[in-house]
Amino acid sequence: MTMKRKLDKSIEDKLIGSRLWSNKLKEDCIEQKVFMAIRNNKIGFYHGGGLLFSFDKDGFKTHIKYASVITLHEKDYIAEKDLSNCRIIPDFVSNYARITENCSLYSGIEASSVSKIYHKNSFISDIDIIVLDIEVSFGSFDEDTAKKQDRIDILLYNKTTKTLQFVEAKHFSNKEIWSDTTPKVIGQIKRYENQIDQRKNEIISEYVGYIKTINNLFNLNLPEPEKIDPKVTLLIFGFDKDQLKGRLNDLIFKNSEYIGIKVYAKGEINNLDTKTLWNTKQ
Repeated sequence: MTMKRKLDKSIEDKLIGSRLWSNKLKEDCIEQKVFMAIRNNKIGFYHGGGLLFSFDKDGFKTHIKYASVITLHEKDYIAEKDLSNCRIIPDFVSNYARITENCSLYSGIEASSVSKIYHKNSFISDIDIIVLDIEVSFGSFDEDTAKKQDRIDILLYNKTTKTLQFVEAKHFSNKEIWSDTTPKVIGQIKRYENQIDQRKNEIISEYVGYIKTINNLFNLNLPEPEKIDPKVTLLIFGFDKDQLKGRLNDLIFKNSEYIGIKVYAKGEINNLDTKTLWNTKQ
């Protein structure tokens, strides 16, 4: 399997020349309302935990459930008799706000929570440790349709040390982190770390190209990555103080299976600091 983060010049030019990019998406990426992620000659635009749009040589696409918008003189509520006068949206640009709203409504608790991290700390941010990529797969298949367990949630980038670091995020309610013996997430983290160890040069090389494309599209000057952290951080969130002192402490911090795993626990993800997350110790 190969990991690709490239974008042919023809696709990049097509994106720049599109109405949706120039009128809506670029501005929302700059304002961190939308997060852009590059794949293999494909781009994903994420909002609120969902894939808002994808873009490739064939142009933009969105899920039918996001684009299932009807318009009727801008009414928010309609009667059954009005249905015959409704129409499907004619294009993505004129109904962009409604599509964006729909996208955020369908996301699960983990995806919507992680979106709060990348919307606040994207590569546009003027901070040292940014979110460079999300939902990262090391495979060569179509990552937009890959199973959730095949993808690492967040890729952080330390611009000062030019180092990449992967983060797997789990909500407190996720059964994969809980066990009196070996939680499922332990195997997941170790599998990711093994792939990173085997393919670190390839990963760094692909993200050098990734950053070059981002710099060109947004007129940035991000430095190229040179290193990668061999350890994957496990971020656990969505708990209160009582849960932290109780179940979280007893079944995670006191579970010997977590020895050697970098675990960062943050009850309220809205207040997460990427620098603190980066500096998590084993």
